[in-house]
Amino acid sequence: MVSSIKKKIIWALWLLLFPLSLWITYQLYPPHISGQEIDTVVFLILAFFVAASPMVINGTPIFLIQWVAWAVFLTFGLFIEMILLQLTILVLFARVRLSKKQFFRIPLNSIMFLFVSFLSGAIYYYLGGQSGVALKGITHSLWLIPVYPILYYILNHFFIALINLILYKGKRKTFGIDFTWETLTTLMTFPMGFILYTLYMEIGVVALIFVGIPFASLSIILNLYHSSRKINKLLQKATDIGHQLAERLNVDEVLDLFIQKLTEMLPVDYAYILDIVDNEELHLIRQMEMGEKKTVNIEPLRKSEGISGLVWEQKSAALFNSQKEWKDIVKGYMPEKVESVLSVPIVRNSEVIGILFLASSTKRAYEKSQLMIVDILCSHFAIALENARNYEKTKAQSERCALTKLYNYRFFENLLTSEFEKIRTNVREKISLIILDIDHFKSVNDRYGHQSGNEILCQLANVLSNLIENSGTVARYGGEEFVILLPDVEKRAALEVAEQVRKTIADNQFVLDQHIDKQEETKIVHITASIGVATAPQDADEPLALIRHADRALYVGAKRAGRNRVAEYVK
Repeated sequence: MVSSIKKKIIWALWLLLFPLSLWITYQLYPPHISGQEIDTVVFLILAFFVAASPMVINGTPIFLIQWVAWAVFLTFGLFIEMILLQLTILVLFARVRLSKKQFFRIPLNSIMFLFVSFLSGAIYYYLGGQSGVALKGITHSLWLIPVYPILYYILNHFFIALINLILYKGKRKTFGIDFTWETLTTLMTFPMGFILYTLYMEIGVVALIFVGIPFASLSIILNLYHSSRKINKLLQKATDIGHQLAERLNVDEVLDLFIQKLTEMLPVDYAYILDIVDNEELHLIRQMEMGEKKTVNIEPLRKSEGISGLVWEQKSAALFNSQKEWKDIVKGYMPEKVESVLSVPIVRNSEVIGILFLASSTKRAYEKSQLMIVDILCSHFAIALENARNYEKTKAQSERCALTKLYNYRFFENLLTSEFEKIRTNVREKISLIILDIDHFKSVNDRYGHQSGNEILCQLANVLSNLIENSGTVARYGGEEFVILLPDVEKRAALEVAEQVRKTIADNQFVLDQHIDKQEETKIVHITASIGVATAPQDADEPLALIRHADRALYVGAKRAGRNRVAEYVK
């Protein structure tokens, strides 16, 4: 970013140097346009056409004006060449439509071209070169003609490197892909400048037609070639991203990867993924702003509300180049600096399942070709997201108890084995196991019915989950038995947790809605639990032994001792 102080300095220098440099040039090297004023205007029109057909590479507009400037310099002199370049700068920046923050580039480029033109022309004249003379009249100094374009090219890139160093502290690549393209196109078009000058001296202004048409064709071909290369690169990246998405089987990983890769591939300052919930509302499920993951509470949108709602309703993408185009459509949250917007429906089996919303603080940041690429990526994303959700659902069904939603016996055994492996590799020092059994649960089923028993199991699962939270893992071991695995917790602390669990269960009121007694709508019951505790490695050196010893403490130390109590395993 260029500071506002530097921008003001640039404008001040331009106001000082622009009129002064033109006056000095006019005095030292007056133009040769007597009787050729109309021809000069025709040359200017050709230059405007060239400036209006730039290639934008890495955000840098490259316009092939040097060959026209060379022909104008040899024909009319340095002063006219400088005027022509200054006017074409305005045409170029009008074509690329600079934002207000980038207006300083107009005086900056104006100063640069003033210096480049003046120094190149002055050296050419100093060495004995001439302007406004037919080719046959300068045979003795013909070798000087290429001096001007060579100097022009060298000085141009010298000043670009200098600007990069002073304004951008070397952060921009001076010799990147834009430098390569400019070098190649300069070599291709410079001969056209010499041909234009020669033909004009021989046949007059008609020469501009013979040269202008081939240039227009070349310019169109180069732009099409560059555009095709850019699209091919985007397609290749989209394919790579599609493969990476297909490899992810976790929903969060799919969402994070998708939004991250999009912000890397396209000029995205703000990215949002919205999910359609119950076919009624759009809910934000992922948000990234200025490269950072955010969690802002944003109100849901309904169909046809705002840009995303409109995309949902129409099932077609939307592309806006500036605030003026979307400011009357937007509803709800929108960052103030947003200009360009690209919103695409995420479609699966002909149904819109979500909306992708991308935005940039730069005007005209997105092209139609990019919209098509994003549309393809959204198809990959929709498939990957569905696969991840199905996998997680299947995995949850295999690992969780269908009734209580706690982890099941199979998951618990695998986890316990993994924890013992950590003990063996010194990753973990100890683990404690709490196993509990509901007292007299059969009598509860007999009195209130099995549906009421299931209600108690579900409510107890919630009580245990809320009590343990992230300090351990709760699982349903079978029937009315539950287990709690506490990593890196010594036995004394585990006994304290077990006592807290016992007391919480005893004090809790369990509400029964599905009981068999029709006289009351709901019933409040109290239950108790007996609990056994064992710790590894002091009580067991392998998983099954730890379960067996905790279970022994439960039945021998708690159940036989009167129930509703905690007992530890004692060797």
